[in-house]
Amino acid sequence: MRGNVIFAGQGELLEMKELLNEYLNPLFQLLNYNLFALGNARITPLSILYIIVLIIGLFYLSSKLRSILLARLLTRTRLDRGAQQAIGTLIRYVVLFVGLLIIFQTVGIDLTTLNVLAGAVGIGVGFGLQNIANNFISGLIILIERPIKVGDRVEVNDVRGDIVSIGARSTTVRSNDNIHIIVPNSKFISENVTNWSLGGGMVRFKIPVGVSYDVDLDLVTRVLLEIAEENDEVLETPPPSIRLTELGASALTFELRAWTSERLNRPGLFASDLNFEIVRRFRKHGIEMPFPQRDIHIKSQPSKSTA
Repeated sequence: MRGNVIFAGQGELLEMKELLNEYLNPLFQLLNYNLFALGNARITPLSILYIIVLIIGLFYLSSKLRSILLARLLTRTRLDRGAQQAIGTLIRYVVLFVGLLIIFQTVGIDLTTLNVLAGAVGIGVGFGLQNIANNFISGLIILIERPIKVGDRVEVNDVRGDIVSIGARSTTVRSNDNIHIIVPNSKFISENVTNWSLGGGMVRFKIPVGVSYDVDLDLVTRVLLEIAEENDEVLETPPPSIRLTELGASALTFELRAWTSERLNRPGLFASDLNFEIVRRFRKHGIEMPFPQRDIHIKSQPSKSTA
């Protein structure tokens, strides 16, 4: 009786195995279908799926490696934040390049057989992908030469803000309104870029002030210097200075020149604070700040007499 049960169980297993083979064989045949050949390598749907999974894993691991380097290793060095970001990004690119070579080799693709494909890609880059290639190469130049870095205050075209990240294709700039602006890397190479942080974190502001021709010039100079010297954000060295820059049609134009390292990320606020104080002090000392005036003379013509 027991033997009959065993034989019955084996029969059911054989039937299940045959049923699985009936459904799985077409799937295996589809996955191993020879799509095309690259040299001695047979490219099948299974190999393509294998490559995709490995590439996704490679990008994930390279991103994790960059994060670990920045958080645990590079932060212990004396390098500034921008240099740490640049080194981490370059290491990630190297890992991606080497990893892709290893993936193609494990699949059995001889890279020498990709010369024709590389030539075709080169033609595509020369025509349709030249902007992408330009931005990628510009990103490498930025990471190597470091004209800008993460944390810098920059102005390019109409974009003003702090650099948050530098990627392979674009750079993210955050404005004072907390708006993130994506700028192509080529803009930082081909356009004129103002980097407020590049010169050691110290910038001179020039605040123009117009006064009446009748005022005491020494009084204006003394008041402007007092305003600058009493401002906590103005540096003592180099000291602030005053210049008479223009003899205008309706006003004398002075210029208050003050150095600061505190308000590089908010230059408009620094200038606004000084302007507020200038208006208050000038009103206190009776210093007139004229505005353009025009006199309109209406000339009436005699009316014609009727006969």
